[in-house]
Amino acid sequence: MSDQPPQPPQPPQPPRKPGLAIKVRDEVMGGVYANNMIVGHTREEFVMDFIYVFPQQGVVNARVITSPGHMKRIIRALTDNLRKYEAQHGEIKEAVEPKDGMVVN
Repeated sequence: MSDQPPQPPQPPQPPRKPGLAIKVRDEVMGGVYANNMIVGHTREEFVMDFIYVFPQQGVVNARVITSPGHMKRIIRALTDNLRKYEAQHGEIKEAVEPKDGMVVN
């Protein structure tokens, strides 16, 4: 016999969902640099152009198109991660807007 008291029954655990396997294509793996972004939208979708601006020109390095509902989740995730980052590393100073008439939305 054991000297330990009997353990109360454990509540049933919900079944675990299998994890989603995500593959990052080789051409995406390295990422791209962007120091500017333009956002536009229609009723059905948001379009985010990530731009690398350098003297006298800029290049759209990536375009992400998403639904309004998913855009809300993206903003929530970015806000949460920004809050965690600043809690760990201190407040981030906002970058100044680019010059030369570049539109920033």
